[in-house]
Amino acid sequence: MKKYKKLVLSIGLDAIGYISFVIPGIGEFSDIIWAPLSGYIMTRLYKGKAGKIAGVIAFTEEALPGLDVIPTFTLMWLYTYVFKNKEEIIEI
Repeated sequence: MKKYKKLVLSIGLDAIGYISFVIPGIGEFSDIIWAPLSGYIMTRLYKGKAGKIAGVIAFTEEALPGLDVIPTFTLMWLYTYVFKNKEEIIEI
């Protein structure tokens, strides 16, 4: 998957996570479904050890009340395609 398509998908997935704030009444109930699903999607979208760790973070962030505002998928994209690449350049 091209990295900018993955960015758009990541932003969209973060937006889905915000639904619990937008729709009154559904709120935290939607997180019961979304938390494990977001963790699974994160591990599929970002492979390896970093993807597994991000999956656990995404699950935790969605499962705990009040943390839904953290854009976990977008932050993982930034880590993967911006910050991690800079670390590799510095090491060389």
